[in-house]
Amino acid sequence: MAKFADMETYENVFQYPYSVMEHVPFEMKGYWHEQYFHNDHPIVLELGCGKGEYTIGLAQQYPDVNFIGVDIKGARMWTGATQALNEGLKNVAFLRTNIEIIDRFFAPDEVQEIWLTFSDPQMKNPRKRLTSTWFLERYRHFLVDGGIIHLKTDSNFLFTYTTCLVEHNQLPLLEKTDDLYHTSQLSTLTSQLLSIQTYYESMWIARGLNIKYMKFRLPHKGQLEEPDVEIELDDYRSYHRDKRSSKDKAR
Repeated sequence: MAKFADMETYENVFQYPYSVMEHVPFEMKGYWHEQYFHNDHPIVLELGCGKGEYTIGLAQQYPDVNFIGVDIKGARMWTGATQALNEGLKNVAFLRTNIEIIDRFFAPDEVQEIWLTFSDPQMKNPRKRLTSTWFLERYRHFLVDGGIIHLKTDSNFLFTYTTCLVEHNQLPLLEKTDDLYHTSQLSTLTSQLLSIQTYYESMWIARGLNIKYMKFRLPHKGQLEEPDVEIELDDYRSYHRDKRSSKDKAR
């Protein structure tokens, strides 16, 4: 409760969960540059930002880019929001809301890139996966044409599913590796971006799990379709997450 009380006073935090958005419109939609960042630098989102470690890390590396961390769990977000204020990072904001309604906060072409860092693979519910066609269609509402989506994950299921979706819909694939920290095939810029490690990522690496990464473009045109494939479920229990299914495979 103390953290929520703190964030009510933070100038870099905007709290609009679904229950609020039903009654209060977000008036800064389309005006993030003018009303908050006060510049015309690119805007990049991290969806499911948790404590905001990745959002903060990116903002530190790229002061000429604006970063917005999005999550519904405010107690975690407090950590990153507090750090951003203490470090005087003016290119950082945090939005506490449900990602299902993310398109209510940004106008067409207002966002250049999206980061999905260690998202829940949602093995039982395709619609809830943050790389599903359901979500990609929402990203199209505010992402520039051909905007970039980054996926960084420990989940072989989510990585395989997204690979199949990208291939099935012929989305431009820019980079991809199923073992991020044991490859030399990535560009220098990408390697620099991926040098940021979250707390849980370091835990997964210590457990011997491969970290996977993919970078692709999302054009505005073209009907998106779900891939008709069966994928083996992750065979391990990730932190605060299990398979929640007795099946061996899912679509």
